[in-house]
Amino acid sequence: METNGTNLTPLNSDFTEKNNSICILGTGDFGRSLGYKLLQCGFHVIFGSRNPAKASLLLRGVEVLGHAEAAQKCPIIIVAVQRDHYDPFLKELEDVLDGKVIVDISNNLKIDQYPESNAEYLAQMLPGAKVVKAFNTVSAWSLQSGTLDASRQVFVCSDDNAAKQKVIDIVRAIGLTPQDKGSLLAAKEIENYPLQLFPMWRLPIYLCAGLTVLVFIYCYSRFPNWLDRWMLCRKQLGLVALSYAFLHAIYTLVIPIRYYVRHRIATNTIAQARGNETSPFQTVMAWRTDLYIALGILGFFFYVLLGITSLPSVSNAVNWREFRFVQSKLGYLTLVLCTGHAFVFGWNKFLNVASFRWSIPPAYTLSLVIPCIVLILKFVLIIPCVDNRITKIRQGWERHSTAQADKKFKNGDIAL
Repeated sequence: METNGTNLTPLNSDFTEKNNSICILGTGDFGRSLGYKLLQCGFHVIFGSRNPAKASLLLRGVEVLGHAEAAQKCPIIIVAVQRDHYDPFLKELEDVLDGKVIVDISNNLKIDQYPESNAEYLAQMLPGAKVVKAFNTVSAWSLQSGTLDASRQVFVCSDDNAAKQKVIDIVRAIGLTPQDKGSLLAAKEIENYPLQLFPMWRLPIYLCAGLTVLVFIYCYSRFPNWLDRWMLCRKQLGLVALSYAFLHAIYTLVIPIRYYVRHRIATNTIAQARGNETSPFQTVMAWRTDLYIALGILGFFFYVLLGITSLPSVSNAVNWREFRFVQSKLGYLTLVLCTGHAFVFGWNKFLNVASFRWSIPPAYTLSLVIPCIVLILKFVLIIPCVDNRITKIRQGWERHSTAQADKKFKNGDIAL
């Protein structure tokens, strides 16, 4: 046939004059748009309507018949109605649709609206028909206007490979790109696809929005009052932490003389002697215990050193660079050692969620959250580009003052 001066024939030569007829049940927007596209590409389109005489179709060259008569004339029937209207009129056509290819193009109003997909529901309703899911990802406007660049892909699935291949040929014939998605099990995913709103963009958008809010809050005040109070009480916080470290060390030393521990060791020894058993030496446990104790001793030693240098009599005997080295460099070394001490103690228990009592992480796991965050942030701050900027700020550099100096230099106010 000829339309707008262009010869439009089906792209696939397998379509004969007999099977070139396609029935569309439904005269809504999408049914009319798809029929218009099929008609442009040389197919014989027959619409099925409840009231053929009153159907207001603005298409020339199509037949409008009743549902049963239209479906009887065509080997391929496109169901262009919503799922709510499948019953009863499709059930009444069960005998006519038996053995024919039924193309379901419906979508839902929300994701996972029904337990099964619309195509599976249609296949259950018409067990003798060959149901194919297709065309639900294409809009009526793009079909009618011809602007298919943004929605050229058509997902096709069916339990009948021959029926699926026929629909794929039709998709190619009207200039679209078919994607074989397999059996009808994929129909639910295909029906949910048009309802998704930028699924791959949600996490990046959330991250960017969160970072934007944090940067805005950070830049809103040059130096918040809460941060100033925290900076002024860091020495007191460090001394309180040192007292807790002393308590931890003392408790560790008295563990062997506790009655419960001595009783458990004695009971285990007696049980082994009576049973003539010997506990094998575990090399991994030996290395783990020695490493755990070594990291704890070193961390406690440097912690005490930090506490001693905080005393006024000691801090007055060292210069500023020495004091800063001890408090900053050795301070982070102490944090690394103590964090490693807790990590070795926990060993592989961090990953064994089943061993958590009442599904709550143990105390040594929770105690590592803040130290790990501090170490990660410190790693970011020692990156050369960040460290150089922080050093300049500490030396009194300000962005606006540099801009003013450059402006004065350009105006000749500063002599060389």
